[in-house]
Amino acid sequence: MREFGIFIAQLNRKIAMISNPAANPALPTHLQTVEEFEQWQKQPGNDGSFEFVRGRIIPKSMKQDEIDIADFLARRFTQTNAYQQKHILYPELDSYVDATRKRIPDLSYFTAEQWQAIRRGERVNTLFAIEILSDSESHQEVLDKIQDYFDGGAQLGWYIVPKHQKIYAYTSPDDSTVIKGQQTISASPVLPDFQFTVADLFA
Repeated sequence: MREFGIFIAQLNRKIAMISNPAANPALPTHLQTVEEFEQWQKQPGNDGSFEFVRGRIIPKSMKQDEIDIADFLARRFTQTNAYQQKHILYPELDSYVDATRKRIPDLSYFTAEQWQAIRRGERVNTLFAIEILSDSESHQEVLDKIQDYFDGGAQLGWYIVPKHQKIYAYTSPDDSTVIKGQQTISASPVLPDFQFTVADLFA
């Protein structure tokens, strides 16, 4: 269960960031590539979690009311064969789309092979992105994120909508299914045994 303990530690760090957010300087608008952005981010005072999308620096943090959902998903993931094979489902890991886009899903799935590549310093995109819809997000922002994940090679994307207790499961940027209530959602074909009843998620 070491990996799950690390997951919980990451969630606790996110809560701390929310409770005591770092004051960031005015965000630059002249950066063009992920590499330039990450060089800027290494400079003192540029604390925080940010996505970078074609020159835009977008603050990113998990909200406190999203923690229960993330915790439920993490615990369900520990029951999968993928978890036993050292694959990971973690909160807010960098997911590289291309030279000008880096997203940070609320939860990202990476295979053990991808995890080793990340440890070697390689830039990797998630195969399965999970986002929890916040009240401030627009419909266009949702579509943009889904497009970026699939552009980077994702095979599945979930958008969880707590307010309506629904999950939108995307198998491509243009194909989605709504799952709710007593319906069972499955992360097949990426994670066939990662499944649960939507009502249980919001219980």
